Amino acid sequence: MTFLIDQQDSRVVDLSGRYPFVSGQLLTPLSRYLPWAGPFAVDNGAWSSCDVPALKRLVERVKPVRERCVWVAVPDVVGSARRTLEVFDQLAYQFHGWPLALVCQDGQEDLPIPWTNIDAVFIGGSTEWKMSQHATHILKAAQLLGKHTHVGRVNTPQRFAHFAGLGVDTCDGSGASRYDWMLDAIADSLKPRPLLEASCVGE
Repeated sequence: MTFLIDQQDSRVVDLSGRYPFVSGQLLTPLSRYLPWAGPFAVDNGAWSSCDVPALKRLVERVKPVRERCVWVAVPDVVGSARRTLEVFDQLAYQFHGWPLALVCQDGQEDLPIPWTNIDAVFIGGSTEWKMSQHATHILKAAQLLGKHTHVGRVNTPQRFAHFAGLGVDTCDGSGASRYDWMLDAIADSLKPRPLLEASCVGE
């Protein structure tokens, strides 16, 4: 699993050189960063406030480098899978031609996923739901269907290890994007630990 960093292009270049698990950039209508030269994804910023016209302007602005886009998160309603699916039905067509991600929210386990209309699943929702078996089952289904898998709000080594163990493709975290010490903690957790030598018992 690798990180998408919500930062300006020069910082993404710097971080990708320092951390092997940093692979790309996360663009949002809130940050308005220019895309770097590698892969990127477009988040809708719904965790704070989703501005649909601003999202459409951002997508139009990065259209010349669309081939490097991993996914675009169709606007969602934080905490409600049902409302998110309704919004997806109404707005997905406005991003035709882009690889679309459905942001899965609490309750998605009881509702159908429009698999034929998406290229990725983005596990959002509450922390409790994100870490639940419901989210795990959605990730496994997406993997079986060849969809890209992404998880938001991954800022700790424990959460990184959990989703990396599930074979998730990419993740992001606002804290890790801003604070190097969070990336350092994840990097440290990925270092191989030396095995303790077995003590010899004297004859």
